[in-house]
Amino acid sequence: MSGDSCQLPLHRLCLQTQAITTGSQAIRPSHEASQMACPKSKTCSYRAALGLGNKYVRLNVGGTLFYTTLQVLTRQDSMLKAMFSGKKEVFIDREGWILIDRCGKHFASILTYLREEAVTLPPGRQGVLELLAEAKYYLIQGLVELCQGGLQDEKEQSLCVIPVITSAKEEVRLIQACTKPVVKLLYNRSNNKYSYTSNSDDNLLKNIELFDKLSLSYNGRVLFIKDVIGDEICCWSFYGQGRKLAEVCCTSIVYATEKKQTKVEFPEARIYEETLNALLYETLPVPDDTLLEATRRRHAHCGSHSEEEEGPAHSGVDLRERVRRSHVKRYSTYDDRPLGH
Repeated sequence: MSGDSCQLPLHRLCLQTQAITTGSQAIRPSHEASQMACPKSKTCSYRAALGLGNKYVRLNVGGTLFYTTLQVLTRQDSMLKAMFSGKKEVFIDREGWILIDRCGKHFASILTYLREEAVTLPPGRQGVLELLAEAKYYLIQGLVELCQGGLQDEKEQSLCVIPVITSAKEEVRLIQACTKPVVKLLYNRSNNKYSYTSNSDDNLLKNIELFDKLSLSYNGRVLFIKDVIGDEICCWSFYGQGRKLAEVCCTSIVYATEKKQTKVEFPEARIYEETLNALLYETLPVPDDTLLEATRRRHAHCGSHSEEEEGPAHSGVDLRERVRRSHVKRYSTYDDRPLGH
């Protein structure tokens, strides 16, 4: 709501219960004054009406009453200085209140800026926009620039912050302290002992790009962290309630004409699935065993992927104590030979 939408006609100003504001203090007018009919007002210059000897000024801004000094009102070049230096006519009622047909919501901030040349901006973008409209109306250029700077800083503020792990202790501290699910991507291309297959670099970039997309899509609901100092080349980890839920490793060793190579894969569907499963731990209480059982992947160990679970496999063990691990096999050859043969 801008300042213009708050304006009250002058004939309605005296019909409201008014608060007299002096800095941060408010004084209630007498019951008799609040019930009286609207006093007649006249138009004249401030100097002609009250003279230059008056130190204090009484202002009625949109039904809210303010006490301030003439020195404050004329300290900076503004419309208020023109009003109270005799250059602009003002409305004065028979009680001696200067009438300003403007919303009084942010006028205290206006006076604070005139007094101190600094002011704390109101919270929220809408509040700053309202104060900006008032500053433009009163022609207070410094306050206009302050509000515009606050709006610009709000635009430039980061919407998504992704921590980068610097040590194992830092990782543990982040995960244990976080109340949200956590998704970690570990990628370290320099860990490779062999050459990469032709598609490995592209797949590594695809994993990183997917991480960035997920962090934007679920920002605020999931904490995404990066690890560039770990021992793997490309590995995803998923945490909920401070415990590891699943792990998806995207690397394998392959043979190409008797030569070992490192292969990086991009299991996009599985990464999406585990991210959504982690969201089950977004709020307390944690999901029950039935829901966890329904989200588990039970498929045969086929192709180049394998899946295993940490902890006792069955026999009534709580599913929340298991960690799903999906690994690309450490060997995958054209004739299915183990490594070293």
